[in-house]
Amino acid sequence: MEKQSISAIKAELMTISSVDDPRLVELRQDSRKGVQLAIAQWQKQQDKQVALAEKYQEMSVFENEKKALGFKAICGIDEVGRGPLAGPVVAAAVILNEEHAILGLNDSKQLSANKREELVTEIKKNARAIGIGEATAEEIDQMNIYQATKVAMQRAIDQLEIAPDCLLIDAMVLDNGLPQEKIIKGDARSVSIAAASIIAKVYRDEWMAKYGENYPAYGFAKNAGYGTKEHLQAIDEQGILPIHRKTFAPIKNK
Repeated sequence: MEKQSISAIKAELMTISSVDDPRLVELRQDSRKGVQLAIAQWQKQQDKQVALAEKYQEMSVFENEKKALGFKAICGIDEVGRGPLAGPVVAAAVILNEEHAILGLNDSKQLSANKREELVTEIKKNARAIGIGEATAEEIDQMNIYQATKVAMQRAIDQLEIAPDCLLIDAMVLDNGLPQEKIIKGDARSVSIAAASIIAKVYRDEWMAKYGENYPAYGFAKNAGYGTKEHLQAIDEQGILPIHRKTFAPIKNK
């Protein structure tokens, strides 16, 4: 009997999800280098998926602990934009579905822009509720970045369509009376906080890019308001914009 082509075998491997699949056992008997390479690539992908699943379980520990205590609407909260010279600080609040599986969730800063976009779609499919809150550059100047971050987080909570009964917050405590846990580096340790991190990051990046369309010299689509060489040069040559934080150096020294 004529053997399958390498391309046909690659297509068949894409339909196999278990090492115990009899088709895989049979393919392993094919000594052709191309077949063995295809199997090795398939195995590498399987190993990657297993690692992602294990990571996801590790990052679900905080949520599982809260579920065991009887909480039903566990909300992850994170912010982006505390360090830039321009733009708002943005927070997101996310309550995931009971049965969720968004493999690849992580601290948004560890992910590529394309991966974040992909994950936003998955988060929206797997979320019971998502809220986004902002504090403007003017508010940051008025109350300082720490307090403004709290304000943005509370506004995100207030935007949720479902009232949370427990909060998991990245390195912050909110004075709102809700049961909560402050988790250091929570965006890399909790699936709910990681989801919030990604939602907030994509939202803020899009906000900055849109604002930057009217002020291309500042490079907001690339720097998101951080003090890059291009951004600092534009401040020197074209001036300070309404979204600049006047209390942040070097702007406050001008």
